[in-house]
Amino acid sequence: MSDTPRKILVTSALPYANGPIHIGHLVEYIQTDIWVRFQKMRGHQCIYVCADDAHGTPIMLRARTEGIEPEELIARVAREHKADFGDFNIGFDNYHSTHSDENRVCATRIYERNRDKGHIARRMITQAYDPVEHMFLPDRFIKGTCPKCGADDQYGDNCEACGASYSPAELKNPVSAVSGATPIDKESEHYFFKLADFEQMLKEWTRGGHLQDEVSNKLGEWFEAGLQEWDISRDAPYFGFEIPDHPGKFFYVWLDAPIGYQASFQNLCDRTEGLEFDAFWGKDSDAELYHFIGKDIIYFHALFWPAMLHGADFRTPTAVFSHGFLTVDGQKMSKSRGTFIKARTYLNHLNPEYLRYYFAAKLGSGVEDIDLNLDDFSARVNSDLVGKVVNIASRCAGFINKRFDGRLSENLAEPDLFDEFVRTGESIAGCYEKRQFSRAVREIMALADRANQYIDEKKPWVIAKEEGRERELHEVCSMGINLFRLLIGYLRPILPATAERSEAFLRIAPLSWASLATPLTGHEVAKFKPLMTRVEAKEIEAMVGDSKEDLAATATQAAPTGPLADDPIAETIDYNDFAKVDLRVVRIAKAEQVEGAEKLLRLTLDLGGETRNVFAGIKSAYAPEELEGKMTVMVANLAPRKMRFGTSEGMVLAAGPGGDELYILNPDQGALPGMKVK
Repeated sequence: MSDTPRKILVTSALPYANGPIHIGHLVEYIQTDIWVRFQKMRGHQCIYVCADDAHGTPIMLRARTEGIEPEELIARVAREHKADFGDFNIGFDNYHSTHSDENRVCATRIYERNRDKGHIARRMITQAYDPVEHMFLPDRFIKGTCPKCGADDQYGDNCEACGASYSPAELKNPVSAVSGATPIDKESEHYFFKLADFEQMLKEWTRGGHLQDEVSNKLGEWFEAGLQEWDISRDAPYFGFEIPDHPGKFFYVWLDAPIGYQASFQNLCDRTEGLEFDAFWGKDSDAELYHFIGKDIIYFHALFWPAMLHGADFRTPTAVFSHGFLTVDGQKMSKSRGTFIKARTYLNHLNPEYLRYYFAAKLGSGVEDIDLNLDDFSARVNSDLVGKVVNIASRCAGFINKRFDGRLSENLAEPDLFDEFVRTGESIAGCYEKRQFSRAVREIMALADRANQYIDEKKPWVIAKEEGRERELHEVCSMGINLFRLLIGYLRPILPATAERSEAFLRIAPLSWASLATPLTGHEVAKFKPLMTRVEAKEIEAMVGDSKEDLAATATQAAPTGPLADDPIAETIDYNDFAKVDLRVVRIAKAEQVEGAEKLLRLTLDLGGETRNVFAGIKSAYAPEELEGKMTVMVANLAPRKMRFGTSEGMVLAAGPGGDELYILNPDQGALPGMKVK
């Protein structure tokens, strides 16, 4: 592998500024961060930028629901995202926002350059309009049946079942995800990006080694179907950037979102002496540009994005790396099972480096999904990190400190063994470079086994009891510390915090890949402190339990139907199971705040002669006084649930596009408390 210094710019997909980071999101950011940290260890200039994706109708509507401006909402979410990423040791060189002056400039520039070359079309279209909310509906706010494969409950711009991309007008049986009303047709003038202008360029680019083979093959299907024009404008009301020559129209969020990569880098350049934008984004740039993304947004990153860049006279990406989704215990993440785990919920219970290691041990260079098996998670962390790697240092450091004043021996007891570890490092580096992290982990753990075998064979605890063997004890334990140093160096991209604590113990500068080949001899180390503790079953149980409590706070929400739905539709049930659910019309006799609860209101429900006490997670959508006297629907035969604030005796039903945007179900006139919903 070449040691010639490289200039590398790396991005991850921008998280949407409308909700918390969860462990499914973290697969991508951990994968990217490991790769970036490895490149930096190799001595390359590797810059990692990201930003919040802060535009669009969902953010506008959520801010409206909370009674705040969108700017206040995205600022709050940005603080939460940065805290979560920071605590997971995601080492961004810059984290910015698409709602920024830099992004306005970059988006306008790309648009105007493509417009001036004739790549933008302008025409009247018939667009879906919500007659209840009096707004044009963005693609993701329309749901219906996929026109390609017939899958139900699909969004208006692409199908999650077959991956097809289409216009909302092609969707069958459409409904508004905002109000549930059937959209009406209304004319509006829009701008379109003429993707077909770039067909030949894209065919060459997508087959030019810039994508994984399976992604290139998938894109081939879209070329066969024909590249469609892309609607890049949206009507007011909309939270975003107004199109310069089209007052009252705004750039579609997916136009300025990837441009946010440029904007974040520009923001960094403006604050960093000697860092030049064109050196990385210019058409003749010799830098490398990599995007790490999920497989669900390949179409945007592998077709629209390189075409927009090419049309605007910018360089195209060196590569776009796609990854799969995360399952937990073999199933989709689920709030009901407590496996839809927010980053902050995880951090409240477990060391973030456990998850970084486990994901690394699962990740390859392809787009396959990975599974977080919670039993395997604890077993692997305890066995590999605590039982193998950290154990080497703890077995040797005590003797070095107590018997030799913390100083390592002047000689390396087993230079051939040390050299074997160093040689294997090049193979490990090759795995990191190719994003074959699981293979790198296997090779590192094989070395850890070899190091522990060496210590078991030498038995320093036996040597220490025998007279005249001080030098041997010194050299064996010093050798163990040197092998530990190599292992922690190889793991440094995965475990940066543990590596930092290890470097403090070893009293050395941050490890580079090149520095690993030189052993520590005659060197003084610090007193050893535990570097990592075991995962306890009770910690995982508490994390899962807290994730279920998160659900209890929002359990009033029916299956999400909007673009913000972050929990997949639950497993199907048969009619007999559904028939067990007793839905009743109720009147909200009283609604009141719950002290200390962020999302809950306490409702006293009148079932027609009987009252129930229910906690409902609708505080963000309703003030108590708005609810009293209203009719709604509840699950009357749900077993009482003891919560932190009291016992909830049922569940009221609400629906909405997701997040905090909720609407309680309101029966038609004539329904009376206690009536059974049939």
